[in-house]
Amino acid sequence: MNSLALQAQIRRRLHELGHRASSVAAGCAVLAFATGAAAQEAAQTGGEGTLEEVIVTGTAAGAEIQKVEASFAITTVSAADITKYSPQSTADLLKLVPGVWSESSGGVSGANVMVRGFPGGGDAPYLTVQVNGVPLYPISTLAFLENTTMFRIDETVRTVEALRGGPNPVFSNGQPGLTTNFILRRGSEETEGIAKYTTSDYDLRRFDGYVSGPLAENFYYMIGGYITSSPGLRDAGYNSDEGQQFTINLTRELDNGEINVFHRQTDDYGQWYLPVALNVPGVDAGYNQLGSMNRQRQIITQNASAAFPNGGDPNAPNPTIKTLDLDEGRGWRGSVTGGSVSLEIAEGWQLTDRFGFTSGDADTVGLVPRGGAVQVGALLANPAVDPEAVVIGPITGAASGRAIGPDEFIQQFGAWEVRKDVEAFSNDISLSKTFDRGTATFGFYTSSTSSNDLWSLDNQKYEVVQHGGELVTGIACNDPAIDSCGGNFDIDGSGDATSNALYAATSFDIIEALRADVGVRYEQYEIDYTVDDGRDGDVDFGASTDETEVSWTAALNYMLTDTMGVFGRINQGHLMPQFDTYRDGRAALASGNDLIQDIEQYEAGFKWAGDNLSLYATGFYTEVEPRIVTFVFGGDALLTNQQSQGIELDAVWRTDAGFSVALNATFLESEIDVISGVDPDPGVDGKETERQPGWQVRLTPSWDFSFGDVEGTVYGTLSAVDDRFGEAQNVNVLEGYEKLDLGVILQFNQAFIVQLAGDNITDEDALTESDPRTILAPNGRFIMPRSFEFSVGYQF
Repeated sequence: MNSLALQAQIRRRLHELGHRASSVAAGCAVLAFATGAAAQEAAQTGGEGTLEEVIVTGTAAGAEIQKVEASFAITTVSAADITKYSPQSTADLLKLVPGVWSESSGGVSGANVMVRGFPGGGDAPYLTVQVNGVPLYPISTLAFLENTTMFRIDETVRTVEALRGGPNPVFSNGQPGLTTNFILRRGSEETEGIAKYTTSDYDLRRFDGYVSGPLAENFYYMIGGYITSSPGLRDAGYNSDEGQQFTINLTRELDNGEINVFHRQTDDYGQWYLPVALNVPGVDAGYNQLGSMNRQRQIITQNASAAFPNGGDPNAPNPTIKTLDLDEGRGWRGSVTGGSVSLEIAEGWQLTDRFGFTSGDADTVGLVPRGGAVQVGALLANPAVDPEAVVIGPITGAASGRAIGPDEFIQQFGAWEVRKDVEAFSNDISLSKTFDRGTATFGFYTSSTSSNDLWSLDNQKYEVVQHGGELVTGIACNDPAIDSCGGNFDIDGSGDATSNALYAATSFDIIEALRADVGVRYEQYEIDYTVDDGRDGDVDFGASTDETEVSWTAALNYMLTDTMGVFGRINQGHLMPQFDTYRDGRAALASGNDLIQDIEQYEAGFKWAGDNLSLYATGFYTEVEPRIVTFVFGGDALLTNQQSQGIELDAVWRTDAGFSVALNATFLESEIDVISGVDPDPGVDGKETERQPGWQVRLTPSWDFSFGDVEGTVYGTLSAVDDRFGEAQNVNVLEGYEKLDLGVILQFNQAFIVQLAGDNITDEDALTESDPRTILAPNGRFIMPRSFEFSVGYQF
């Protein structure tokens, strides 16, 4: 596309979208210039004390720039911030990022992470997790696997950079949404480290630590990791959450650059928390259906490949009955190896190569509710209450043998098993030239990803709805010889995808205070995928495609002062279909739709980094088409278009007395328009994006103090969230809530550290989702209950 055509397209799109984006642009302009006018004098006189925070994510070849000079929305989270927040999972940490709605209520893995302006629902299709700039899994999400599942937070992380929109569609794997870059600690000339032990009121036992230093002249190391075990935040009666991780990061400094190599080995699984019955007394945020009486379940599954755990005989003519260990939970058992080489090959010329390889198993095993809970008495009095519950004898507990009373509730729970073997490789090489007024970068990115899946879903049986519930006898479909109350959904899928992309970007000063950023990416994407529905040995669907797309971004950044500026950006990116997209959208594919999402984003921002106050405000408009919606596994897909607009705020105010307040806020409006639908119409057209609040605010005050040889910090966070809808049909309203966290850190003689952290102090019983499998069942998933963690450590 030549420059005149590009300018014409920009003018046309701005004209078309003007009336929809006007409120966002006006809000940004008022906030930017009102704040700028009030603060300009202070900023101009505060040069030496200006915050000089440096970022590397979203820049060509990972070049360092000051955060205040960036023409995109990026948030940085330091190791100290991570310690204060004490996240219960990687997805939980992302709540610190404006514009992100993270449902970390499912446990240590398998979160739903949504990004401002992008469609909602399950998993995290618009999130890429990187380590030292290397994407873990270039396909950002698969069913039962999103990027945060493959990464665990520990003491080896130095900082996190979270980039929304901006130049994302051009660099690395071309993620148009959110890229979170976890940057590891690295060694230096001084040997340093920490050893820490953490326990809790839910019997957590965790050892963390790292050590770093020199190995030889200009050669440095960092090693660290953790071991953890607990019955889980919702007590399972046994150690259901267990894991360990080891990380090594090596850096060799050269006369003309450096070489970095890292390796991370993880084996960490935990309970998979799901929606629970809301119409049963006593069911709250601390409730757990899984328990010691419910750790194993016999299921009937079709023949599986012997290459997978618990697989059946592929030559057997009949389905296989096997025992499933439900305590396996959900997690990641695998490794990530990667690194980078950065060399100055001539004056002004920089060669950079980043590479990574990921391999492992991301399995999911757990109990999934089907339908609502029913009282035994109502069932016996009127079989029409649940026609599937054919009573053939007294209803008793299968493990305890006790009679189940008429006032007690029973519910169908499916034992779901997903075995997922994944691999990924990526390499990103670029050549940059620095000239008097800017830089130019040319690069080539390539990746290959694979996934081999065996699913056995549903397998429903009736259980008593109680903490650590048990199966019941006396209902026909609970007979071990019967498949299940509602059948099962089995698939055997295998896919490979490759991506090859050329990109070019330049950043140059038009005048001293005005900089332009432009980038373009040409990508070729190939995918081969087959699926055996029912696992009967026959391939029921296959896709083999070869697609090409062009993505681009353009921005202007104007610095009002050295510490204050404004920017405007437009980009057009794409989300390429992955394996599950083809499986769920096979009918749309057959009708000629390539299933590639076209994504346009418009951003306008104000940023100010003063001595005692930093403020970043970004207005955004995003359009995604088509978005694929499926209401049941294996069902027909609904194609929609979604438009969203809003504003996000990221601010910190500090005083010389050690007091600070951080503000993180997002305001969002969205609308779904149906392009082509399923029959009958599910009632999605014109509705709001599901499970994303209209507004969310996090306020975090903190006070640093000292007393003799003791240094301390008292901190807290108040989170407030607006109402949301549980599904795209906007039927179930998830009420807004407020959540309070508190903590204190004490450090003695700059060595011994003690921390007490309380999460959800008021024990709020808030919901993050209704039942994604049916809008009719009175089920919902709670945020985590109140918990306290206590840590002691030694820092050297």
